[in-house]
Amino acid sequence: MTTVALAITDGMLHFELSLAIEVFGSDLTHIVDPWYDFALCGPSAVRVDRFHLVPDHGLDRLRQADTVIVPGWADVDRDPPAELVDAVRAAHEAGARVASLCTGAFVLAAAGLLDGRRATTHWAHTDELTRRHPRVTVDPDVLYVDNGSVLTSAGKAAAMDLCLHLVRLDHGSAVANTIARRLVVPPHRDGGQAQFVTTPVPTPGNHPLARLFPWVLERLDQALTVEDLARQAGMSSRHLGRHFRSVTGTTPLQWLLTQRIRHAQELLETTDDTVDTIATATGMGTATTLRRHFARTVGVPPDTYRRTFRTRAGTRTGTGIGTGIGTGIRPAPALPNAAAAIDLAVGALVGRS
Repeated sequence: MTTVALAITDGMLHFELSLAIEVFGSDLTHIVDPWYDFALCGPSAVRVDRFHLVPDHGLDRLRQADTVIVPGWADVDRDPPAELVDAVRAAHEAGARVASLCTGAFVLAAAGLLDGRRATTHWAHTDELTRRHPRVTVDPDVLYVDNGSVLTSAGKAAAMDLCLHLVRLDHGSAVANTIARRLVVPPHRDGGQAQFVTTPVPTPGNHPLARLFPWVLERLDQALTVEDLARQAGMSSRHLGRHFRSVTGTTPLQWLLTQRIRHAQELLETTDDTVDTIATATGMGTATTLRRHFARTVGVPPDTYRRTFRTRAGTRTGTGIGTGIGTGIRPAPALPNAAAAIDLAVGALVGRS
């Protein structure tokens, strides 16, 4: 069983911390068994905004974890505690995979884990991270950066993107998608955090591409072109490209390719279909074309991916591909959970403005 340790001290941000607990600390053995062995690690009882947390273990336990999660750090103008920095560094030296959420990147940078590496953090603090840690290559336009043993996420909700990415790496896309549907969040979002900088939050179902997304995803087996999408959306190809960039942060063709690859991943995990059959089902045409794009996007050939994740996926879950804002993910029926509460809270704020 893989051990995930969440490092906590005073001064952490509760939002990112709660996301990590929800994903890794919940008992999800009904989805895949074994799940994670989760540990909350800190020096003592800590205060996180209005909450008090009592850790299961001290920070020295981080060295025994397979994955260490560092939540957002509230005051980026203040150096993080030396004991936290030392514990995170020691865990990485012991072989742990270390991931930061939001401004937790400042902790990783202080530990030297980001030196010479590409990293990201909340867009409002990327300049400060660059200024204080010039040896870090800060990318302000992505949702997360995966350097293998060191990972960083952008701000706030991008922490969920990275958490699901870690699940996808460990258990495959089918499991990650099942978790995402449980949380009523997209399994994967295209584009980067640039789409969120000083940009109004689009209301679900109330943007120019709202009807186009499900139409496309029901026709992934077809050889769709930008012109086909533009015709269905009732706009020119140029305007379609602008709307795609605004809503998804990427181009129509790149978004379409991503949906085809995601669909191929699930079919590889959940069916015995041949690569030729999957190539047809995903609109890639031939097995050769699918293999080329799949290897370029995922990093391994389809056959290797199937061998790796087929046994991890557990039970058949279906494709679950649909459309949400900017991702092409169809939201599941409304569920009373944290993600839905966030949507409700945002809606209330918009209504008051």
